[in-house]
Amino acid sequence: MKLEIMDTTLRDGEQTPGVSFSVEEKFTVAKMLFEEVKVDRVEVASARISQGEMEAVKRIVEWCRGRQCLDKLEVLGFVDGTKSVDWLVETGAQVLNLLCKGSTRHLINQLNKSTEEHLADIIKVIDYAHSKKIKVNIYLEDWSNGIATSPEHVFSIVEALKEKVERFMLADTLGVLNPEQTYNYLRMMIEKYPRLHFDFHAHNDYDLAVANILMAVKAGIKGVHTTVNGLGERAGNAVLSSVIAVLNDHNHDLQISVEETKLNKISRIVEAFSGVRVPANKPIIGDSVFTQTCGVHADGDNKGGLYHNRLMPERFGRFRKYALGKTSGKASIMQNLKELGIELDDDSIDRITEKVVELGDKKDNITTEDLPYIISDVLGSKFISKRIKIKNYYICAAKKLSPVATLCLEIDGQTYEETATGDGQYDAFMKALGKIYQRLNKTLPVLVDYVVTIPPGGNTCALVETVITWRGHKEFKTRGLDSDQTGSAIKATVKMLNIIENEHNE
Repeated sequence: MKLEIMDTTLRDGEQTPGVSFSVEEKFTVAKMLFEEVKVDRVEVASARISQGEMEAVKRIVEWCRGRQCLDKLEVLGFVDGTKSVDWLVETGAQVLNLLCKGSTRHLINQLNKSTEEHLADIIKVIDYAHSKKIKVNIYLEDWSNGIATSPEHVFSIVEALKEKVERFMLADTLGVLNPEQTYNYLRMMIEKYPRLHFDFHAHNDYDLAVANILMAVKAGIKGVHTTVNGLGERAGNAVLSSVIAVLNDHNHDLQISVEETKLNKISRIVEAFSGVRVPANKPIIGDSVFTQTCGVHADGDNKGGLYHNRLMPERFGRFRKYALGKTSGKASIMQNLKELGIELDDDSIDRITEKVVELGDKKDNITTEDLPYIISDVLGSKFISKRIKIKNYYICAAKKLSPVATLCLEIDGQTYEETATGDGQYDAFMKALGKIYQRLNKTLPVLVDYVVTIPPGGNTCALVETVITWRGHKEFKTRGLDSDQTGSAIKATVKMLNIIENEHNE
């Protein structure tokens, strides 16, 4: 059975409070969803929202037209006479997702109309759309309440429109369904109209969106709606990555086109564009979900992958990690040393393990890249040499003036100095650093994430921890701790410089 995946990150996902994608961002995400993630359909906008929305749709339409996938590009429209259809015509889009009332509660309280009056308005829009060669799908808004309390309204809409539209999209708009209800209500629809195409649109108010989609598929639904990272109003929509993993592993007779290895990549892109961070424990895409913390688990993995399940990180373009902290055992340390290419005898590993546990007990955040520093501290060895040192730096920020940084850097005893301006104090520092490395014909890794934390309830003099994620030939993190935010970031940066310098020499 072929299941259509329709992603609505760029339409319903943009209803997340504070989220607004630019034209370039919408184009980038749509292109990735089609080209790399390979979803079947993408809903990219709502009609008549803004000029920027129109510009974004026009650009995506042009790209889709050149790749013969314009029929997979969809735009939400409204029962507003000719206005939404005319908007689509101007953009060049060819599929209208028409928002209609799926319950009498919404119909009466919002529109103050009868089912017959609403249907007459809907048919006018559909006929006009067809005259402009635009295909129409019907969103039944609040269908989940409608099928429970006013099924005659739902069936009247379907009966009247079944020969006029491509799909009926059944929406649990308020996220009220549980899995059993989802299955029963959808079976009712499918058994009554077996030849029609029904989509299911879930919301996550009870944290049941993915479970409800699983049951919708078991009921025989032909399409489901998702958003990247679960973006959407209130508690959001069904998470694309979770839906794909669940359906692939629990419905073996399904044909799903989505490329699993690209799910983490699209998640990171949308996280950056939306500004909404993915929780560390979010299944499939969270920063920590493929990280084993307990030393017993690391030992079990060494002895035949005893703590692995079907959700292997490689499926999603990720890798397994072993966290360092107070629950770390010898096996966890050995896994991290292996990643770094460092070999130690058993006695040394025991001593390093004791130190890691001690630091973890103090709530220190320890990364794999911290291990060489810990080894040097405990064993007095030179696994990491501090070949690069900051002799001095001066950073100035003034109102209505660009921040300025002057950096004096020592590399193998040789001193280099540069000055630069930036959009912020750390940006000015990094641009001064970039000038030095440009003089040396050296390349710096790309900064891909920057997280600043202080203790809960911390005051203005609290220590600041900055963890920066870098990407060079691999992705790695460095940590800095200081009472000044920029100072902590600079300490993390110096760690990065020594790591890449040591790797280069090796």
